[in-house]
Amino acid sequence: MAIRNIVKVGDDVLTKKCRVVDEINERIITLLDDMRETLIASNGVGLAAPQVGILKRIALVDTGEEILELINPEITHAEGEQTDFEGCLSNPGKFGEVTRPNIVSIKFQNRKGEWKTYTGEGLTARAFCHELDHLDGHMFMEKVSRWADEGELELD
Repeated sequence: MAIRNIVKVGDDVLTKKCRVVDEINERIITLLDDMRETLIASNGVGLAAPQVGILKRIALVDTGEEILELINPEITHAEGEQTDFEGCLSNPGKFGEVTRPNIVSIKFQNRKGEWKTYTGEGLTARAFCHELDHLDGHMFMEKVSRWADEGELELD
């Protein structure tokens, strides 16, 4: 496993739509392992493959209880609304208010190719939306209603 460099705003890879994963092979497994290590090292909540320069429909989301590996994820249901500050590992130090659904259900393949479902609430729902946006070439900055003022957020 290796920690990969996180692509920053301005790199064209972040604006491109990702390709479906047709085959889960050793390269995909290595990518998942590297993305997990990168996510943990960066103290992030989620990480999408284009953020490490790979245009594949793969993302990881830390639910607080486990790190979900999402291959070919799709949102199947969304409800409610939440507005909170959001940031991105590809745009470090910038936070803005974004409105997202409060409950989001997804279906995805795991590293064994099995289709799974998961319903997340609050931060997990927000992370699902944020990471799946990356897979379609979009970033949270497109949805910001208000940017955080310097010192407005207390970070650990």
